[in-house]
Amino acid sequence: MKNIDVSNKECSKYPPGLIAFYLTQFHPVPENDTWWGKGFTEWTNVTKAAPLFDGHYQPHLPTDFGFYDLRVRATRHDQIRTAKQYGIDGFCYHYYWFSGTRLLNQPLDDMLADPESDMPFCLCWANENWTRRWDAAEHEILIAQQYTPEDDLNFIKSLIPFFSDPRYIRLNGAPFLIVYRPQHIPSAKKSAQIWRDYCRTVGIGEIHVCAALTHGNMDYKQFEFDSGVEFPPHNIQCKNIAESIPFHDPFRGYVTNYQSVAEIYLERKYRHTNVFRSVFPSWDNTPRTGNRAFVVLNATPENYQHWLAESIRKTMKEFPGQERLVFINAWNEWAEGCHLEPDRKFQRQFLEATLLAKNAGSDLMGFSKTSELMNGDMPRRTLFRDLYSLFAYHTMRFVGQIIGLLKRFPRIRKIIRWIIHYRA
Repeated sequence: MKNIDVSNKECSKYPPGLIAFYLTQFHPVPENDTWWGKGFTEWTNVTKAAPLFDGHYQPHLPTDFGFYDLRVRATRHDQIRTAKQYGIDGFCYHYYWFSGTRLLNQPLDDMLADPESDMPFCLCWANENWTRRWDAAEHEILIAQQYTPEDDLNFIKSLIPFFSDPRYIRLNGAPFLIVYRPQHIPSAKKSAQIWRDYCRTVGIGEIHVCAALTHGNMDYKQFEFDSGVEFPPHNIQCKNIAESIPFHDPFRGYVTNYQSVAEIYLERKYRHTNVFRSVFPSWDNTPRTGNRAFVVLNATPENYQHWLAESIRKTMKEFPGQERLVFINAWNEWAEGCHLEPDRKFQRQFLEATLLAKNAGSDLMGFSKTSELMNGDMPRRTLFRDLYSLFAYHTMRFVGQIIGLLKRFPRIRKIIRWIIHYRA
């Protein structure tokens, strides 16, 4: 398949195209060297992860492609061959653009210049500030979205080489663009209109602008966009079962079950219905956030196959006779424990589940409830253990607040340093 174009009615009898989100973080760049240390890539976070409780699957380590560097073109060719083999119809690359500054763009630009990378693709503008959230200092901005008066036009101009490529994914002939956080754009309606007008002027024609349903946003129409796309695990309200898990150290994050997340998405109704369904194979961002992680238990290939198969089935039922897309989050979000690429525990099982869900649906009787905890048993809670955890939790939180305060007010930090030095 050289292209995905919904205007091709001959394809309407087939299941929705499966599009996997794709992260380009796996190569060093000067900015990450400065912010996180020389040679930093996503693998830096992945390999430092450790289990938070007995039976916790961390770290996730790769097999087939190894600890790859996306500056190596052969790696992308291998990924594309494997993705196609298991039913993936295209990649959606995250696009990092900050008022003309592009980050992590080398693999994307090389893909565009490489005709042997014969995989349909589209872009998702990751339009949020980069902060030090990985070490809990979200107020410290590394690079910000400016949204200057010139940004709307300059942004869409940067996309024209991609829109013009024959591999770019189109819906009814219109290039398909996702915006990750449209609610951050000061006037998203105006911005979208500028994008549309410019594309018409330069011969691209109409474009399809899709809002990612993230961070509380559930309505793409408010921005006058054409559609929305689910982005699990955003916008969920599942029970946090963290208190029932015997963590090795105090835990301040969120734990829930895969089935709970999947069922919320499968049953969700939207006021405006042109929403593309999305699933994830697994989710566990322990490598990035440690004891503040969001962990989804029982993310097995069988459960993933059921969620994906049901998403495909519901899509075909809700949009009969129409070519649609279903998104998978993600192909290679390794530091969020969210990847189709083979790992040491499951090998290619998630890829195999993808192909089965696409071609044969699901013969499974719903979701399985296999426990991720060691032997499925939890040690008895004790008063001493609970008191220790409570004390440690609030101590860590208090210290974190003090550190954050000192980072925000450097003058206070200087005064404290002076007092310590003077007393010494």
